[in-house]
Amino acid sequence: MTHSDHPKSPSLLRNPVSFVGIVVAAMSTAFGLPLMFLDMVSRRTHPYLAVLIYLVLPFVATGGVGLIVFGALWERWRRRRRPELIVPPLPQIDLNQPAHQAAVVAAVTATMVIVILLSITGYRAYHFTESVKFCGLVCHQVMKPEYTAYQYSPHARVACTQCHVGPGADWFVRSKLSGLYQVYAVTTHRYPRPIETPVKSLRPAQETCEQCHWPAKFFGAQQKTFTHYLSDEANSPWQIQMLIKVGGGNPATGGASGIHWHMNIAKTIEYVAADKQREVIPWVRVTEPGGHVRVYQSTEVPLSPAQVTAATPRQMDCVDCHNRPSHIYTPPDRALDAALEQGRIDSSLPYVKREAVRLLAGTYRSEAQAMAAIRTGLTRFYETTYPDMWRQRQADIQRAAEETAKVFARTIFPEMKADWRVHPNHIGHRNTDGCFRCHDGQHASADGHVITKDCNACHTILAQGAPATLQGQPLREQPFQHPVDMGMDVTEQKCSLCHNGTTGL
Repeated sequence: MTHSDHPKSPSLLRNPVSFVGIVVAAMSTAFGLPLMFLDMVSRRTHPYLAVLIYLVLPFVATGGVGLIVFGALWERWRRRRRPELIVPPLPQIDLNQPAHQAAVVAAVTATMVIVILLSITGYRAYHFTESVKFCGLVCHQVMKPEYTAYQYSPHARVACTQCHVGPGADWFVRSKLSGLYQVYAVTTHRYPRPIETPVKSLRPAQETCEQCHWPAKFFGAQQKTFTHYLSDEANSPWQIQMLIKVGGGNPATGGASGIHWHMNIAKTIEYVAADKQREVIPWVRVTEPGGHVRVYQSTEVPLSPAQVTAATPRQMDCVDCHNRPSHIYTPPDRALDAALEQGRIDSSLPYVKREAVRLLAGTYRSEAQAMAAIRTGLTRFYETTYPDMWRQRQADIQRAAEETAKVFARTIFPEMKADWRVHPNHIGHRNTDGCFRCHDGQHASADGHVITKDCNACHTILAQGAPATLQGQPLREQPFQHPVDMGMDVTEQKCSLCHNGTTGL
């Protein structure tokens, strides 16, 4: 019996499952294509709309096609089990017949159009999932602290994936697999508050940071001026001019020096941390180019040989010091120093730094509550303590209150419990142990070597004091002078014992 002898039988697509699949695929395509073309010609797109266009609708359309195929296979299986039902044979194509030629051309054209549309959609979906908008705005509440801090960081024009993923297919696949769990965690509200750091699955910094920064090519030092304001009535300014010995690998001699001596240029440095946050480092191993190894152990937090054997040493890299290269949660006292120095808050308002820091360091359940408390708290202070000034300078005071509220919104996030206390910055050693995690004078080797505590190993103070007194003074190396007489040698103590982010100089 030939193909033409078969009685006419209904299509395998005539079943409820395939019908639902056709409707789903057609509706999602009908919505998705216009939206995609609109997004392509638009200069800005809402991130949630992009999620709908490039992630949700393609997934739904693919599911619809899957239902069509599944329904047809199910219908074919059902008809084979019932002899009275006819299973249509596979189509026979005869290119000598004009009708068949037209059908083949139509099928090939339709396939090419579908492939092109899927390629465009896939390409734009890839770029969207690699974008800053996707990383920072789609999971709005979860990533709000990181995204906000990122926008005010030195790396604000570097895409998230350049650091968190980097080049290469292997880390791209790893990041997408990790992202699947993150989507699940966000959907089911199983994410930690705050987001835990350091990120354990982060790619080695030398494979990402050194695509732009190359410590082996750095050398020399950098002179910087740090301006601080005391918490007294006059908000007295205090400046420290410092020569920071950045160092690196000297291109002329090949020798490593300065702070970037640590960056495995001529030596390999490994350490074992006693906590997840890597705040306590009791064990350090330095391997010289010739293979000589020296191990330093803390006398304050000693590790037993069994603990050292069981631990996996981490090779030191950029993020062990630059642990907040982009998501920087500035402590209140430093944030107020910047606002006063830049004139965003008028330093002639008495006690403005002290009161602003006090309000920033308060305990709040939400950002909205904090905003209201800061705005009313600062204005009420001047209204009750300096009533004459309040009447004469309401605009300056309200501007200061508004700027303090903005500082809070950029650096403190009550809903996610994220601030400078849970995300400390290890650069320096003022508000956290930072450098003193190793350079505390307590890490000694078996042969008597001690990791230096000498501040001049990394920087040299050239001038310090009130700005007016520094005019015309020659720059010269000098010991640190605390702006307030503490009645003791403060260099014998860790700065962070007093400077916790809420205390002025």
